[in-house]
Amino acid sequence: MIPRNLQLYKFSAYGFLKNLRFFDAFILLFFRQQGITFLQIGTLISIREISITILEIPTGLIADCYGRRNSMIFSFLSYILSFSIFFFFPKFGFYAIAMVLFGMGEAFRSGTHKAMILEYLKQKNITHLKVEYYGFTRSWSQMGSALAALIAGAIVIYSGEYKFIFLGSIIPYFFALFLMISYPKELDGFIEKKKHPNLIKEVIINIGNTTRDFAGIFKNPKLRKALINSTLFDGLFKTVKDYIQPILKAFAISAPMFLFLKDKRDTIIIAVVYFLLFLLTSFASRNAQRFRNKFASLAGAINWSFVVGLIFILLAGIFYLQNLLSVTIICFILLYIFQNIRRPMNVAFISEIIPSRVMASGLSVESQLKTIIIAVFSPLMGLLADKFGIGIALLLLTSLTLLVFPLIRVTEKNSSL
Repeated sequence: MIPRNLQLYKFSAYGFLKNLRFFDAFILLFFRQQGITFLQIGTLISIREISITILEIPTGLIADCYGRRNSMIFSFLSYILSFSIFFFFPKFGFYAIAMVLFGMGEAFRSGTHKAMILEYLKQKNITHLKVEYYGFTRSWSQMGSALAALIAGAIVIYSGEYKFIFLGSIIPYFFALFLMISYPKELDGFIEKKKHPNLIKEVIINIGNTTRDFAGIFKNPKLRKALINSTLFDGLFKTVKDYIQPILKAFAISAPMFLFLKDKRDTIIIAVVYFLLFLLTSFASRNAQRFRNKFASLAGAINWSFVVGLIFILLAGIFYLQNLLSVTIICFILLYIFQNIRRPMNVAFISEIIPSRVMASGLSVESQLKTIIIAVFSPLMGLLADKFGIGIALLLLTSLTLLVFPLIRVTEKNSSL
């Protein structure tokens, strides 16, 4: 049983506020409303991910050298500036700048907060509860996403434009900023700074020392395989997940049962489906430990969920080609559920291998590998969707990923898969 205390609720509140991104349920439709093609959308996503890739390791090292709380504070400031640009400057070039700022926010955040949670578990001698603990906090992230979908739907219906969802997203991020300030200093982890009269040289010395510690984690082949297993699935998921939005819109417009909702039926259906979807993923995250307990090993659970998750994407592509939109949507929902079961297990598996001294840096590498995959997959998915349609694009990209699986199976002594 995980301890229910103030810090657990702070960790959960972070996830809840962080996921109040009102644009998540409508991001593809927002870009399409601006006349942007799927390839251009993929290019913007690639710009975001390349920005994250460039900044991921340096920001993780800075977090380990100079404090994780400061890294998180800067992250939320970058997000807020990005949202402001999306709202006030509706041009492709400005969107690219906003994506760079968003990527900066992701780079300072990704891996850092997980490292703070793992540091707290270590301090309290409850690291054996990491799957359950992280699953609990992640469930609140999904609750935030569920509420965000309903609020976003209301914003779009009331304003008549998708851009106001970016303006609304600024509010919870201000609260998250102050929440980070309230975190105890102990969660910064062990910080060993080398003092030097020259500030620039001091920074170089500190980052250099952390880099040497950090480089050692890649000597472990088990860690390399675990990182690729985690990031390849997550990268594919993040590439294809938003394509449920045009499918939901087409379903809402074509289904006779929703005609009574009139011209707002697509917005209402998308908001409601996303709300229910994230309630399910919240439940899935909170019960990740129960899923893991059905397998002889954590590695077995991770491998099995990898294959099943990809099968759902393949089935989504097949059913979309058959114009069975309702079944396609169900496949996407199941994919979301499996991704949220997998994530706590992946974090637990990887954290058992990475030394706590460079935990933020190590988890940042996982995020960086993921961003590289998304940066490659997103424009490719967009190009295939523009040329052949969403169904064929899903089938081709997922088949390619599935072929790699035998090379990235994670193993441990008692693994059953």
